[in-house]
Order: sequence, then structure tokens, then C-alpha cells
Amino acid sequence: MAALAGIIGALAVALALVLGWLFVLQLAIVAAVAWFVAAGGLRWAYVAIRTAPRDATALYLYIRLKLEIRSHAKADRTVADIFSLQVKKTPNKVCLLFEDQKWTFKQVEDYSIKVTKMLLARGFQHGDVVAILASNRPEYIALWLGMCRIGVIAALINTNLRKQVLKHSINISNAKALIYSADFADALADLGDDGLPRGTTLIRMDSIKGPRLGEIELDSLMAEQDAEAPLTLPEGYKKAGFQDPLVYIYTSGTTGMPKAAIITHSRFIFMVGGIHWLAGVSSNDRLYVTLPLYHTAGGVTAVGQALVYGSSVAIRGKFSASAFFKDCAKYECTVAQYIGEMCRYLLAVPPGPQDTAHPVRMMYGNGLRPQIWIPFTERFNISRISEFYGATEGNANIINPDNTVGVIGFVSRIFPSVYPISIIRVDPETGDVIRDSSGLCIPCKPGEPGVFIGKIIPNDPIRAFLGYVDKSASEKKVVRDVFKIGDSAFLSGDILEMDELGYLYFKDRTGDTFRWKGENVSTSEVEAVISNLISYRDAIVYGVEVGHIMSLNN
Repeated sequence: MAALAGIIGALAVALALVLGWLFVLQLAIVAAVAWFVAAGGLRWAYVAIRTAPRDATALYLYIRLKLEIRSHAKADRTVADIFSLQVKKTPNKVCLLFEDQKWTFKQVEDYSIKVTKMLLARGFQHGDVVAILASNRPEYIALWLGMCRIGVIAALINTNLRKQVLKHSINISNAKALIYSADFADALADLGDDGLPRGTTLIRMDSIKGPRLGEIELDSLMAEQDAEAPLTLPEGYKKAGFQDPLVYIYTSGTTGMPKAAIITHSRFIFMVGGIHWLAGVSSNDRLYVTLPLYHTAGGVTAVGQALVYGSSVAIRGKFSASAFFKDCAKYECTVAQYIGEMCRYLLAVPPGPQDTAHPVRMMYGNGLRPQIWIPFTERFNISRISEFYGATEGNANIINPDNTVGVIGFVSRIFPSVYPISIIRVDPETGDVIRDSSGLCIPCKPGEPGVFIGKIIPNDPIRAFLGYVDKSASEKKVVRDVFKIGDSAFLSGDILEMDELGYLYFKDRTGDTFRWKGENVSTSEVEAVISNLISYRDAIVYGVEVGHIMSLNN
């Protein structure tokens, strides 16, 4: 390189002596432009101009989010600490709505403080686990809020689980106690005498209903506590902090039994902050939530808007397509949450005046398929959709920043390293990562599907990968030696595709494809087409081996 530079310099001097320095300068400009064009520079300039407003806006909001998180980290705040600050600002504002109940911020705080004092009185310590098996209700949130104040971790059990799967989910959490609502007494009784570890304390939330399990009544324990009395921790008790585990949220178990993903206070605040800053949910909004509170979507990104930012949240026990927009009007909700299946069910409801007689300005969630995006927003007069993507246990959350149809997020083509996520090549049949001759992963080009990853940066609350309670299961979600020897990334297992402008589109789950005439066919794309043809009803598509069939060309 030094020799080449010397030769070019000598030629430049020679040309300058013969033709003058102005000629050399003009020649250099022409050469630079020719190289820029030949290297695709004009196309890059076009992309940069098209995406600069999007990237600049998102970068500004991302910096604000990072500064906010840094402030909480410096003060070592927990979610309970942040909520207490909100209570001081607006104690009498409605925090949670449920059926005909209205819980103010002060009422939620008081209930949670009673929970904290009850746990301390029963000897619970920092790092202990208490499982919660209950349907959607305000007490559900106040329970784990009271636990986290003293570092007790809430294991949020999926209420649809039964028999061995329910037993497994409770047992892997190592819970010392289980708080349950009475409607799940039968499910617990079905586990038998050896269903739960010996010594597990059972605490029932409701009045007597169903079989007795030797439980304690929560109401009687709470009646012993005074929310107004000063809260004092025992001498030597470890204070809960920003990096401590907050809750365990269980993954769906598509590759075996459910796994308990660790959600820390820092991770919770980051996920909630992403929706607040990048989706534009404000403290003046009122959210409508029908998703279960034991999952990330309902229990973190929605409820967290009240706990961290002071919004109001209306909770429904279970999703109802016919009541959805009626409830939004009743509770005066300006933001509603969805998952893709819900949107299809809503479209399947016969049209009526409730379709537009509501104040909802925005809906956010994940899984809204491009095939119904426009029909959905036009019918229900929704001006903005904020589709987001992110695994419960992952470190790579992304969001549609500008209402572009079908988009789940983006990668900046100008500053790709600001938020280190990527799509890498995998074998379409096995899902195995494909590596180059140096043993490193190969990034996908625009239009090329690949698996989505998020770079792991330990001790960074935004980039750390905390994984599951089961550490061996966590290791399976990490890919190493990604773009340099020694680095690592969270492997989502989802197939995404990026277009020329950096917009990301969900394609499929790893393995959810089949081969047809030499092509990989996405089962989810076929499902979407069939669902549209059958009035938005459910459709399941899977590939099977077809033998002894002649080619259609014969």
C-alpha cells in the first residue's frame, strides 16, 4: 500500500509539473466520482437521503431512552421506586380500570405496600420466588409490584397450563409460595399430593370456592398490614436494585416444556421505554389491554406504561372480539394493544357503528400480517400501527417507527452500528448458521432472508442477554464468533428479511418452511393467504413428504 501510494504521488507530481495542479485536482475529482459510482455510491446516496429523516428521528428518541435508563441505573431504581415517583406526582389519577373498578395510583401503591409488609412478616428474603397463578385483574399487578420492592421475584404462571406442564412451570421457578385465584383451585388439585414441592405455601386470593388445598387466605394476611405505617426493612436486608431479577415470564415451549425467562428491572424499563418513546405512548394516553398479564406484551409493555410513565390502563379479563371497540369507547381508551390473531378476529365481526365510535388513535403489538393491515386500519379508523418485534428472553427489540405497512422494525443503512442487530445466513432446511472460510457468520444482503440476531454486550442493560432460569437452555440461544472471533449474539430463531431501505419484515420461524419445486415456502405466508380466503378464520399449514408423484410438466 505504501509503494502504491508513492507511485500515485509521483505520478501526481509529474502531471502537475507538466499540466498544472488544477488539472491534477480535476482529475482526482473525476476519479473519485467514477469510483463512487462504480462502488454503488449513487445508490447508497439515494438510500441515505430517503432514510435520513427516519434514522435521525429514531436516533434522537433512542438517545433520550438511553439517557433515561442511565439515570435510573445511576440511582439504582427498581420498578417499584419509579412507580412511587409517579404516585407522588398524581396520587388520585386513575391508574387501572377493570370492569366497574377504578384504582388510583395511590390505591395501587397502598395495596402493593401491604403485599411487601406481608412478605416481610412471613420471612421472605431478597432473591426468593413467589409464583402467581391468576387471571387478569388489578391485584395481579399490585402483587408483583409489592414483591419487587424487596427483591422477591414473581414467577408469572400461564393460566392455560394443566397437569404435568403446570407442575413443571411452578417447580422450575423454585417458588417458596404460590398465590392463586380461586378459579384455578381445581387445576392445582389435579396435580395431586406430590404436585408441588414439599413446603410450598399456598395463598388463595378469593373467598372459598373449589377444593381446599390447605391454603392461607390472602385477604386475612393483608388485613394484618397497614399501608400508611412506615416501611422498614430488617437490619442487614439487601435492598432491591436496578439490575435485579423482577419477574420470570415463561416462553411458549415450542421446543419442549415452557422455560422461565428472566426479566430484570432494567430490561422491564427498557422494553416499556421503547414503546413510550418510539411508539409515542404518552402519560395522557389510556391503554386498552386484553392480553394475559403473565406474558410480556400485556404484563410488561402495556402495564408498564402506567407504572413507569403514568398512563392509565384498562384491563379486561379475556379478549372479546365483539366487545373490543365497545370497551375502548366505554373506557375512553386512546391506545389499544393487539396480537395478529386478534386483528383477524376483529375483522371477522360483522360491521357496526362500534367500528369507528371510539377514540383509539393508535394500536401497537406484533403479528399484524401485511395482507390485512390496510383493511384493518381502514375499517376501524386507526391512524397509526406500531408493529414491534422481540422475544421475551431476547436482547433485540425493534419497532415500526413510521407506520410503513408490514414493517416490524428497521436497521439504519447509514449508522448500522448504533443499534447492533443483524440478519445472518442460515441453512433453510436445518436452521444451522452458515459461516465463511474464516469461521464467521455471513450477514444477509437486502432481499435475502436470514435469522435475526442481537449482539450481546454484558453489563449493558439494553444489550445483555439474561436468558432463562435454566442456564443450559440459555446457552442454546447464543451464537458465538459472529462477526469477529470472541463476540456473541442472541439467536432469535426467526427468519426476517431486510429491504434496500433497511426496513425489516417477518418471514417465518426457523423450520416452519417446506420445499416445493425447489423453493422454500413459508408456512406463515400460505396461512395468511388461506385465512383471507376463509373470512379471517384460523388456518394451519405444514409440509409433508409427497412420494411417487409425477412432475406437473409430464
